[in-house]
Amino acid sequence: MPWYVYIAECRDCSLYTGITTNPEQRLKRHNNGKGSKYVRRKGGAKLVYLRICTSKSTARRRELEIKSWNRRQKLTFLAEKMQLVATSE
Repeated sequence: MPWYVYIAECRDCSLYTGITTNPEQRLKRHNNGKGSKYVRRKGGAKLVYLRICTSKSTARRRELEIKSWNRRQKLTFLAEKMQLVATSE
């Protein structure tokens, strides 16, 4: 079963990083007020990054790496990912 690392942007523009085996269900839970306490207080979220991993331990390591970044580093990372997507189209 694949694991996913994700970054969700909350309605207040804060960024939340987590792992899951079902990104659609996880985002739905966040937006229904049943997700993490952090996102629940923020009023929902939208998915801005998703990466598939082969194991939970790999996903957890990537999650911890991203969580160690400050906001500016996360935004730079997301901007670079968006630029890669735009140039590959």
